[in-house]
Amino acid sequence: MASERSQLIEDAGRLGVPLTDSQAQRALQLLDELSSWNRSYNLTAITERAAMIRGHLLDSLAAYADLDGTLIADVGTGAGFPGLPLALAAPQRAFTLIDSVAKKIRFVTHAVRKLEISNVTPLQARVEALNPATAFDTVIARAYAALPDLLHSVAGLCGPATRVLALKGRYPADELSQLPPGWRLQQARALDIPGLGAERHILRFVPQAL
Repeated sequence: MASERSQLIEDAGRLGVPLTDSQAQRALQLLDELSSWNRSYNLTAITERAAMIRGHLLDSLAAYADLDGTLIADVGTGAGFPGLPLALAAPQRAFTLIDSVAKKIRFVTHAVRKLEISNVTPLQARVEALNPATAFDTVIARAYAALPDLLHSVAGLCGPATRVLALKGRYPADELSQLPPGWRLQQARALDIPGLGAERHILRFVPQAL
């Protein structure tokens, strides 16, 4: 509906994300598809429409300003978050959405085809086993693993200039004290997701040499 779409555009704008009317409409259609599949495949515990907009769309889009470069990997993407909303908002970037669970990648593949999202490649794989010839510019993860495990798992995706973004709830002070060698925290900031009412942070890691 038009009011839902205009509200999404307004809230995304508060996060610094310039959504067009068409982009907002496709993002809302993504939730329609997710709701339909969720009845059979149990892809998300968030089922109420407004909560899905806040907890899936806006929470994903909050990372928009932190993306770097053109090749983006979303590891442990689940049902496509944050990768699919970010891909809709940043069509000039190429996104690879990675998950080891078949039903989740089947949904992502369906959504990409249904919504005609041309800049997304779904990939069913264990991220630890991947070692692509070209490193990603940005690797992003939402609720994937503790920070030491995340940085260890994505090592094969990264080159000397890769940024790793971790979307977290509370500030993970304990996890930060256990970072593996070779990585340092470049930036951490609190996120104010419109209407979410929950603590959220985004942390950016870079190779130690940077």
